[in-house]
Amino acid sequence: MGVAGPLDFRARAGQDRSVPKADPPPQAATPRTNWARNLVYRAERLVVPDTVEEARAAVRAAAKLRAVGTRHCFNDIADTEGTHISLERMNRVLALDAVKRQVTVEGGIRYGELGPYLHARGFALGNLASLPHISVAGACATATHGSGAHGNLAVDVAAIEFIRADGDLVTLSRKDGDSFAGAAVHLGALGPVTRLTLDVRPAFEVRQDVFLDLPVEALASEFDAVMSSGYSVSAFTAWQSDAIEQVWIKSEVAPGVAFAAPDSLLGARPAAVKMHPIAGVDPVNCTEQLGAPGPAHDRLPHFRMGFMPASGDELQVEYFVPREHAGAAIRALRRFGGRMEDLLLVGEIRTIAADELWMSPCYRTPCVAFHFSFKRDWPALKELLPALEAALAAYAPRPHWGKLSAMAPERLRALYPRMAEFRELLRAYDPRGKFRNDFVERNAM
Repeated sequence: MGVAGPLDFRARAGQDRSVPKADPPPQAATPRTNWARNLVYRAERLVVPDTVEEARAAVRAAAKLRAVGTRHCFNDIADTEGTHISLERMNRVLALDAVKRQVTVEGGIRYGELGPYLHARGFALGNLASLPHISVAGACATATHGSGAHGNLAVDVAAIEFIRADGDLVTLSRKDGDSFAGAAVHLGALGPVTRLTLDVRPAFEVRQDVFLDLPVEALASEFDAVMSSGYSVSAFTAWQSDAIEQVWIKSEVAPGVAFAAPDSLLGARPAAVKMHPIAGVDPVNCTEQLGAPGPAHDRLPHFRMGFMPASGDELQVEYFVPREHAGAAIRALRRFGGRMEDLLLVGEIRTIAADELWMSPCYRTPCVAFHFSFKRDWPALKELLPALEAALAAYAPRPHWGKLSAMAPERLRALYPRMAEFRELLRAYDPRGKFRNDFVERNAM
């Protein structure tokens, strides 16, 4: 298998000025809220282009503009008072290079659309979001993490094409060094992403086994052993007892080779029925468990692409803590658990490898991620968050860029050693701040 489809990914800003300028695409109904419905967008208009030229025209025409993806962020990172642009119609796979093991996609593609395409051609992404409904571009822009002890989803990006403020196209790749490391996680502040090239690997199969009631202290003291017990490992808990309710272990398996699943995990027992991360919720929308092998794209996510995993009646919070503090942070959260009893739906613990991306929470630091899905009660959560962050303060937590936090902007900015260089990168490509919104001005400028 060679290169599938024509592609010249070496274009630089301004090289295609001979292409006729398109009119801006027609406006569509503006999406009023994000997925969780906790945020009402202020955008005056929404454009949904079919082509790159239409997207470029929309950028030229706008005074302020932000890309809006699958709207799975819980804060105002995607908000704008100007134009929202959605690339949801630009969701094609443009090229698959079997020699380089890379795939190039349009900016609107979702993980759940890309996974089956790659599998049918003998390839797979090595890392996937737990929710396949989210867009690749949006997940990478916010350094969203994926499977197990791998880097966040943006580390698979080998090249990125975006529309800068004047409507010209810019392409950056790994050969651009620091500029690319600064642009890969861009918080939506460089312009709409029209193409990404991602690393892929040969297709593989995964089985998923769930273990119940792992002692909290066993996880805290044997953290590395538990989290290295599979290709991807997630621990789910409501932090209300001395047991971690569920541990999901996703293991790579070779076709036709017997796999001996352990009959216990440091005292935890294997589940005899399929589970949902939230106790009492029907697991019908979850990916297959009970050791049934299947394609990686249909096991690494927690939820199936064909179904929405929940109604959106939740608010998500997540903090990245250096992995060296995992045990101490777990014990601190167990002590804090009672404060969350009436508000927390479920918590999740995962690990992420260090990377070199300036705005990644895991910049040069392997991390453990503590995720929280809370009931959609913002007044109660707003009161709880400062105490939760105080409980983790000794362990240098960094909040997820797309989730809720009470952290002061000056504190957040201080957590990123390349923040000043990131500001200069934004000014270089967008000197007048067309793509900068309140969130970016508050937290990055």
